[in-house]
Amino acid sequence: MLELESGKWQCRVCGRYFWQRFPGILPRLKASEAYRRSVFLQHWDGVNRSRLSQREGIGSGTVERWFQDLLQRKAAEKKNAPCPRVLGIDEHFFTRRLGYATTLCDLRGHKVYDVVLGRSELALEPYLERLEGKQQVQVVCMDLAPSYRAIARKYFPNARIVADRFHVIRVINQHFLGCWREIDPVASKHRGLVSLMRRHRHNLTPEQQLRLDAYFASYPAIEAIYRFKQKLCYLLLKKHRTRRQCAKLAPRFLRAVHQLRQAGLAQLVTLGQTLHDWREEIAAMWRFTRNNGITEGFHTKMEMLQRQAFGLRNFENYRLRVKVLCS
Repeated sequence: MLELESGKWQCRVCGRYFWQRFPGILPRLKASEAYRRSVFLQHWDGVNRSRLSQREGIGSGTVERWFQDLLQRKAAEKKNAPCPRVLGIDEHFFTRRLGYATTLCDLRGHKVYDVVLGRSELALEPYLERLEGKQQVQVVCMDLAPSYRAIARKYFPNARIVADRFHVIRVINQHFLGCWREIDPVASKHRGLVSLMRRHRHNLTPEQQLRLDAYFASYPAIEAIYRFKQKLCYLLLKKHRTRRQCAKLAPRFLRAVHQLRQAGLAQLVTLGQTLHDWREEIAAMWRFTRNNGITEGFHTKMEMLQRQAFGLRNFENYRLRVKVLCS
């Protein structure tokens, strides 16, 4: 602690009083910028307010006030940031009272661009109307959410919409397991078989493959559906394909979608209709390898920020923390 004595001055022209200023201490502040920044970094690293107040001999409210002040300064530095060219859109849960929030992530820069309360077009319309640089967005990556696709087509007219590969594979597995549950409800409750059915073929050991073959010997219809699912997943897992290579893959994908729609089983028909509605966005995965895994990772970090703060009820404070700490 360094105590400084300063003089109090009076202007002879206007008669106003003022105090002498010192470098590194802003007006009307009793602590230097270096000290406030050190408290900010400690709180950023996870030290809670009560521990900091006891350690530094200041109030817990002072710690929160200094933290919010530096957050606002850092957010002001990024206020006029351009809209990212590769954008990831996904939702996450905020509170039970306010519901869900939408995350806009810069997939190329690996940082969160902004967080907006709500997930419907009506809730996001005021923000997207005044968003600058929307015409610069080239790629928008999202899960299979029709509302986000409608938003991307309306507000990002120059962007190519790309479906997230993880969500596409997950939808295929969910409908396949649902179809298996309808055919054999007893075996579909066996956790060991469920684990084997979910895996890709290259992740199975020889012993696990023998277990599957022994089960398929009693249910050849399930084996045919399983083989079809494996071929479809391997087709959609292809990456870094050229335009000419995509032209060869597209007929195979459309043929598989047609077979699903004509399968006669409710789960497979629903899956075929979903893939048909998203055929353009799914086919774009072969060319554009960006996915929303970066956005999902930031959602984990957002949950950690909420746990460190023992819950955040004010969305603006939450948005401020996310924009600064997740970029």
